[in-house]
Amino acid sequence: MTTNTGGGGLVPEGPWLIVGLGNPGPQYAGNRHNVGFLVADLLAERMGGRFKAHRSRAEVCEGRVGTPGVSSRRVVLAKPMSFMNVSGGPVTALRDFFKVPVARMVVVHDELDIGYGALRLKLGGGDNGHNGLKSITKSLGPDYHRVRFGVGRPPGRMAVADFVLRDFSGAERKELDYFVDRAADSVESLIADGLERAQSTYNS
Repeated sequence: MTTNTGGGGLVPEGPWLIVGLGNPGPQYAGNRHNVGFLVADLLAERMGGRFKAHRSRAEVCEGRVGTPGVSSRRVVLAKPMSFMNVSGGPVTALRDFFKVPVARMVVVHDELDIGYGALRLKLGGGDNGHNGLKSITKSLGPDYHRVRFGVGRPPGRMAVADFVLRDFSGAERKELDYFVDRAADSVESLIADGLERAQSTYNS
């Protein structure tokens, strides 16, 4: 994809930055809080790429999504290797390194206030108590795209922190691959088709 410079020349369009949120380390890999990592991993697999350590304190995979040719888009997938509540540092470093405007950033994260597996795509807004979003917004402002992946509310009196830092239940895992696949589809649609079309298809 190219854009006109106004002087008759064409320059390559800059990349999108797609950030999957989670906590680093094998002990967190299956947690509800790490669903952003799961979606990023699937997108990397679809691109035929592999994550590599980056000086921004993140793992990064570069490639293209969408139909090969005019409609494909260059993307940088990233998984911050800081803990969730300080994600803003690595994300800001990635933004600066790859020169990505906030309007071309997508953050994929777990969301308590929608049912398990449901998706909500949006641009801007508050952090709803999510520490990863809170850190990113503090660093970059709120005007980035979000793909909110529903994990539901904790049962009974279970603390929110305990709930999101536990693995998906056995019943949830039976459908997890399908929901992660759908979330990855929604990211690709957001980039290729725009927010409104992606919302009409995936906001459930």
